[in-house]
Amino acid sequence: MSGSKRVLFVCVENAGRSQMAEAFAKKLGAQAMSAGTMPASRVNPVVAQAMLEVGIDISSNTPKRMTNEMVEWADVVVTMGCSVEEVCPAPLLAKMSKKLVEWDIDDPKGKPLEEVRRIRDQVEEKVKELLNTQ
Repeated sequence: MSGSKRVLFVCVENAGRSQMAEAFAKKLGAQAMSAGTMPASRVNPVVAQAMLEVGIDISSNTPKRMTNEMVEWADVVVTMGCSVEEVCPAPLLAKMSKKLVEWDIDDPKGKPLEEVRRIRDQVEEKVKELLNTQ
């Protein structure tokens, strides 16, 4: 993926999957942001712990609300799979003229560290695939 491509990763709370994806994308040299439709008050501490295990500290990140400006900034918008239909960003984003990619990835909320590690590794692989194909 060239440096000119910009990726916005979106999930409901912006506390887990999208934070991981943003961090991996930035580590790989991409321009990336993440946001949520109903942001949590903080990053999931188990997610932060799992990311620290691979050398990335997201513990001080703050979940952000998705804005129209963020969507306009992005060349590609990635949604992470929605479990809360009323606040899922995918239908809203599908109406916009952006490249929309939907990843069906389990929400790490409430899951034990072992499961969050599996989700983290899945997110990392998806980010690598995305950046190699854009």
